[in-house]
Amino acid sequence: MEIGIDSFAAILPDPATGKLPSATDRMADLLDEVEVADRVGLDVFGIGEHHRAEFLDSAPAIILAAAAARTSQIRLTSAVTVLSAADPVRIFQGFATLDLIAKGRAEIIVGRGSFGEAYPLFGLAPRDYDELFAEKLDLLLRLNETTYPIWKGRFRAALEGQGVYPRPHQPRLPLWIGVGGTPQSFARAGTLGLPLMVAIIGGTFERFRPLVDLYRESGTSAGHSPEQLKVGIHAMGFVGETDTAARDAFFPGWAHLTARIGRERGWPPPTRQQFDAMASPEGAFLIGDPATVAAKMLQASEALGGVSRITFQMSTASLETAAMKRSIELLGSEVAPIVRAARTTPRKDSAL
Repeated sequence: MEIGIDSFAAILPDPATGKLPSATDRMADLLDEVEVADRVGLDVFGIGEHHRAEFLDSAPAIILAAAAARTSQIRLTSAVTVLSAADPVRIFQGFATLDLIAKGRAEIIVGRGSFGEAYPLFGLAPRDYDELFAEKLDLLLRLNETTYPIWKGRFRAALEGQGVYPRPHQPRLPLWIGVGGTPQSFARAGTLGLPLMVAIIGGTFERFRPLVDLYRESGTSAGHSPEQLKVGIHAMGFVGETDTAARDAFFPGWAHLTARIGRERGWPPPTRQQFDAMASPEGAFLIGDPATVAAKMLQASEALGGVSRITFQMSTASLETAAMKRSIELLGSEVAPIVRAARTTPRKDSAL
């Protein structure tokens, strides 16, 4: 199982003073975090894409390129690129350039985004939500296969064999589909034979099993091998010295962002009781000491029939820089060895 971190470059108030850090300082801390993840042997670091004041990740390829120049082993990916609101040619060029800088460590996870700000920002109609993604995904896949694409669609100018450069260091950029809870999205990823990254930010892991099964069934029906149908999980996560310390570090930032976004969407204010339930053994938050987090990761994999990657969304945690870096260190030095050892030990009663 690959283990990594996803960040939205959240910029949150200091829990002690209530003051926001500068965007410059937050970006510097983020790049330090990627360096720590690389040093402790984590497999992947992802940068999301949002167009809101709370996040600094509107240009993920640029952040990842800066991280590529400061790391040597860790894979670098978007988490996710809002494909519907962008030009696939420019996305491909940006990540191909990143791949050259990273010497073959770049990936793309594409999705439609859970926020709507990108659509009016770039002059797109929300009513075209599904059609935009399907068409642009088709073009991005074509670009990944050929330098001189012949392609025609509804939402951008046709391509008539123009060269699209640069080409990546890898023969093809690894491309994942990021999904939430829409069955059609799971089925589409399976039919295309693309790896699946499932955002599970609440509830339980078990409730996603029917959708993951749909993905695998769709992929098998389309003729893809089981090895090609990889499943990843993106989940809220944080590692502390104790379960209580981890929860106490994560809760303030999570509550701040959840309350702010919830006001826009008509949600009730978040509570500590609600948070603790999701951090409990039955919930989908991977928060606790190393043993607790490792056990929940293995439980999540078993619940979904085996997963290839789990990434931790840590950026809603307290912006206490030392605590964040320590969490990353614990994930790489203590959690990862437990999980990897368990995965290499044969078990007759498990799907791990």
